[in-house]
This record gives sequence, structure tokens and C-alpha cells, in this order.
Amino acid sequence: MANRLGPAFLRIPSSCAPAAAIILGGLLTTRVAQARDNEDFEAWRRAERPMESPQRFAFELRFGPYRPRIDEQWPDRKPYETVFGTDDRLFIGLEFDWQLLRIPKIGTIGPGLGWQYTHMSARAKLESGEDSAEDSNLTIMPMYAVGVLRLDVLARETAIPLVAYGKAGLGYGIWWTSNDLGTQTKGHTWGTHFAVGGMLLLDTFDQHAAIQLDNEWGINNTYVFFEWMFANLDGFGRTSDPSVLAVGTSTWVIGLALEL
Repeated sequence: MANRLGPAFLRIPSSCAPAAAIILGGLLTTRVAQARDNEDFEAWRRAERPMESPQRFAFELRFGPYRPRIDEQWPDRKPYETVFGTDDRLFIGLEFDWQLLRIPKIGTIGPGLGWQYTHMSARAKLESGEDSAEDSNLTIMPMYAVGVLRLDVLARETAIPLVAYGKAGLGYGIWWTSNDLGTQTKGHTWGTHFAVGGMLLLDTFDQHAAIQLDNEWGINNTYVFFEWMFANLDGFGRTSDPSVLAVGTSTWVIGLALEL
């Protein structure tokens, strides 16, 4: 009799079987839902900080207005304004940076090289001040080698998609003038180069596209940036030397930057 009935705590009345099944089903459903929630949470964490390819370099495409500081050498004569007027010209430039060292909780530091180009043309002036029939041209090709410090801790460690940076180094400008008669003058000017700016991380606005760019092209981050640039190409202060032409400028720059 004891073996047939078994222990009392193992016997469930037949009238309670449906309730027991409902309870067991509810417990099983709860455990499955919890497991799915855990999987979703882990997937969210992986998406929040995906694996990145190595980051070593930065590339910039740069644009901005350009007005050389030539008239600061001869403020009475103002030769540049006399020929080309007061309007700024557009320049285009490229920069390549090697992010040599990453400083934890701060950012990256390393060397950078830049190249820029601008051209201006206007009617040559007669002694009377009227326009002549021929054009005068001035082409400037500023270049620089700088140290670059990028403070990207906010963009990497917080939800604030901003990066600040500074640049300092040497500048070098090649320039040449020409006119329709075939007269041409060439020269070059050394100086210093400084810049400060801020960058907006575009990855924040489309993280899926950012991950695809990294997986397919090795592009870690994409930015738009705004910069103040001071290309002090004045022969290291030799503005009184007539052989030195101050072809540098102080201007703002906008552009697109990629980190690779």
C-alpha cells in the first residue's frame, strides 16, 4: 500500500493538475523571457562599443577664404588691394596626420603635413588707376609640418560627440606672379603655422553606417570640423626685407576629416 501511494508530498490531486500546469508554464515562460532579455542586453552592449580596426592616421579635406598679408608689409602702398581688391579668395587644402601616440583619457599626438592652394586673378592697373587690358595673376601654395594634439576623450568615453585640437609647427609658402605679357616672378617664404579647432563626430548620427565604414574601409571615425588657422609666412619677421613676400594669412577653415 505504501509503495502504491508513495509519499504524500508527491501526490497531486487530479483537480489541481490544470492549475499546476498553468503555474509551471508561467514559470517556464518567465525564464525564457528573462533569457531573451539577457541576450538582447548583451547584444545592445556589443553594439554600444563594437570592435574597431586599428586607428593610426587622420586625413583632412580643407576649405576656406584666403587673403595674403602682403599689404601689412607696405600699409601705405597696399599693392595687393590695389591689384586684386578687398575680396577674399577660396583655398583648398589637404592634411595627413600620423597619430603616433595615444595618451590614455586624453587623446592622440603626432606629426602632420599639410598642403594648400589658392589663386587670384584681376586686371592689371595702369598708373592712372584704371584697368589695363591684361590680367595679373598670383598663385600661392602654402605648406606646413606641425605637431597635432587631438583631445578626443569626450567623443570616446561619453555621449558628447566633440573633439578639440591644436596644431603648431613650421610653414613654407611657394608663390609666383604672372601676366599676359609673359612676365613671371617666383619666390618662397618660410614662417610658422598655428591652428586650433573643434570637430563634430558624425558617427553618432548613424552608428550602423559608421560600423560598415570601419568593417569595409577601415575608417574609424568621420568628422566635420571648424578651425582658426594662422599661417604666419613672413620670413620669421623679415617683413622689411623686399625679397620676402608675406603670403601667409589668418583665416577660418571648414572641412571633412577621417580617422583611419
